[in-house]
Amino acid sequence: MSITSEEEVRDERLREILRKLREVVDPEIGVNIVDLGLIYELGWEGGVPKIVMTWTTPFCPVGPFILDEVERKVKELGYEDVVIELTFDPPWNPSMMSEEVRMRLGILDERLKGGEG
Repeated sequence: MSITSEEEVRDERLREILRKLREVVDPEIGVNIVDLGLIYELGWEGGVPKIVMTWTTPFCPVGPFILDEVERKVKELGYEDVVIELTFDPPWNPSMMSEEVRMRLGILDERLKGGEG
């Protein structure tokens, strides 16, 4: 559902992008967007990196800032352009976060491990 580790990405260039996206931190939560589970897909569209992502809520007040940061970080890797597709299907929920972040935030719950909750 969401990509939270490099092992989930086969293309080394996309792995590099995922590592760079870890530098984008949601300022309200203080956690990077990869570990938050906001990245749904990484791929290519006509040779351009394509990122399908979400926000924690459709009305996220820092959402535009996060999108700008995602674009900036990908361009820092030398790409002239990036396609960012924002989706809310499926809606984000805490089960999409990495287990490490759920533990750190104190919300590790047996129901979340299975995506229920």
